Amino acid sequence: MSLFKYCYRLCLLFLCIPLTLAISSCSSQPRVASQPVPIYTYQIVNTYAHDRNAFTEGLAFDNGFLYEGTGKYGNSSLRKVDLATGDVLQMRRLSADYFGEGITVYDDTIVQLTWQSHTGFVYNKNEFNLLRQFSYPTEGWGVTYDGDRLIMSDGTSRLHFINPQTLETTGSIEVSDNSKPVSRLNELEYVNGMVYANVWQTDKIAIIEPGDGHVTGWIDLSGLLQTQDYSGHVDVLNGVAYDERADRLFVTGKLWPFLFEIKLAAKE
Repeated sequence: MSLFKYCYRLCLLFLCIPLTLAISSCSSQPRVASQPVPIYTYQIVNTYAHDRNAFTEGLAFDNGFLYEGTGKYGNSSLRKVDLATGDVLQMRRLSADYFGEGITVYDDTIVQLTWQSHTGFVYNKNEFNLLRQFSYPTEGWGVTYDGDRLIMSDGTSRLHFINPQTLETTGSIEVSDNSKPVSRLNELEYVNGMVYANVWQTDKIAIIEPGDGHVTGWIDLSGLLQTQDYSGHVDVLNGVAYDERADRLFVTGKLWPFLFEIKLAAKE
């Protein structure tokens, strides 16, 4: 072996030793276990009548009234509802071509999504007159307003941000619980800086930090609708509304006979 080759191999040996030690040191570090997020249960504060023909897709509370968006082709609508009685005070029906989805109140308007038509509508809040419509590339499921942006779900694990003035999508985030994607995000509500999201076909609501999409807690609403209330056909839990002034949280479901005002409680 030439002196040059010998020196070359010796240099390589000394270069590799620190790298090997570094890799060995990193691999020997213990893994940090993921921390489970809090799970909350509920206390029923009040129970109100709910139209059991309403296939609830969106729910909002504003200035003493409930606003509700209902779905199904040929039966979709936007409604203003008296909280105390459940009576429908005002209604606008959608064309049979549209399957209505989530709604939210933005200033003096109401925004309503549709499912697979890639079309959203903006109405005057008082008269329900159509002011404009807009499009989006995904399906439309739930929508809420955080005081600055519209936040929309599309049935996946992503939330999309929409400029409420231009109605253009400005970005999106992935929702996850300890790095695991949380999919089937449906009806949304903005509550004290967090996004509450119904997870379709479950009795759970995810509490989501909108800054980075991580789930900070879960609300387990199992048993909210009692067995005796299933006398007629009912569908899944869906519908969250928040009264910011009085700090009241309302939930219901598709074709449910009741709407519930609840308070969260730590699950033992």
